[in-house]
Amino acid sequence: MKAAVWHARNDIRVETVPDPGPPGPGQVVIRVGACGICGTDLEEYRDGPLFIPVDEPNPLTGRKAPLILGHEFAGEVMAVGKGVKKFRVGDRLAPDVLIYCGECYWCQRHEVSLCDSLAALGLMGDGGLAEYCTLPESMAIALPNGLSDDHAALAEPLSVAVRAIRKGRLRVGERVAVFGGGTIGQFCVQSALAAGAGEVFLVEPLAARRQLALDFGASATIDPMTEDVTESLRRLTGGIGPDLVLEASGKAVAPAIHAARKGGRIVLVGLPVKATSFNFFDLVSTEKEVIGSLSHIYDEDYAAAVRWLGDGRVLAEPLISARLPLDALVSEGLHRLENQPGETLKVIIRP
Repeated sequence: MKAAVWHARNDIRVETVPDPGPPGPGQVVIRVGACGICGTDLEEYRDGPLFIPVDEPNPLTGRKAPLILGHEFAGEVMAVGKGVKKFRVGDRLAPDVLIYCGECYWCQRHEVSLCDSLAALGLMGDGGLAEYCTLPESMAIALPNGLSDDHAALAEPLSVAVRAIRKGRLRVGERVAVFGGGTIGQFCVQSALAAGAGEVFLVEPLAARRQLALDFGASATIDPMTEDVTESLRRLTGGIGPDLVLEASGKAVAPAIHAARKGGRIVLVGLPVKATSFNFFDLVSTEKEVIGSLSHIYDEDYAAAVRWLGDGRVLAEPLISARLPLDALVSEGLHRLENQPGETLKVIIRP
């Protein structure tokens, strides 16, 4: 089969690799219908290895580079292993992709995204940028009738937004500000509205992304390059500030904290890559909460994401910027993400 294999930094090859073979106990083999390219894939390409093991195999998967990329995908079951009960050949599914030990302190508390040995298909094990993929039955969610593979592939990034809303304890009618209008930010806008937010505001410098948020139902948008964000949000909320702030860019941690109302909550969804200088007096004196939110939980966030895509509460199609064959992954897909970020949200690969 064809697959996109990470060999080293700046070395991803679309090449022929062995078919996965029969599934083991508790596993299924799927034919991948669609796989999204994530910013993490671009980071592994240009700056890796970040998560991909190269010296020692991952303790849960037993794998190290070279590895097949892709952790946002969906497809059709082609074979089932011994003991599989949830799926049969012909069923369609999307995998949560997280692999965890099931035994550590956090796994026992159902906080599997904090597992000491956390791994993921597409980073520590072979993923979905291939014609076929083998995965555990336990991580898979059945797709509702009518949900396409292209849209189901976006359940993974949507589940990140769903978890952020859950961690932020959004109450019906509260006002929400989202910093960053990329794929995760746009899903945060939609998820907040689906969960009952009274108003949602997007802070984003790119005009096309601001307009997209308005199309999704945001009440207003703010250009941080030309407006004072905190003052604008206070004006939009009667001088108070938003109840919940979701920082989805990884680049505006301090402004996001400043923007929240007194006693408000700030959820950090984006991954900051640089140190941030911040005077914590503002945090203490206003009794704000800063909450980290990492990845997703399969039966909470991921299942909800698949359901919301299936019933139309959250829309995926407006976020898809291009659909490409696997052979065009590097030359067109990763190239677009790297060189045309203003025009690109999600690129879908159809292996």
